[in-house]
Amino acid sequence: MGPKSSTVINLRTPPAQRDLIDRAARLQAKSRTEFMLEASREKAEQVLLDQTLFTVSAKRYQAFVALMDARSPATGL
Repeated sequence: MGPKSSTVINLRTPPAQRDLIDRAARLQAKSRTEFMLEASREKAEQVLLDQTLFTVSAKRYQAFVALMDARSPATGL
């Protein structure tokens, strides 16, 4: 038997929170499940990316800082 294509996640929530999720899901024409899975995945990715550590040499770091400090001629930022 091969790996499952999906698995069950059970959640309990107050009715007001469920109603809020349902309203937002309807606005995006998604099911509650689709909405919750997308929101959870996005948040998980954000948390994991915030914890990613990049190590670079001093030379590459200085080049990075110079790029970040440079003003963009296209946007003025």
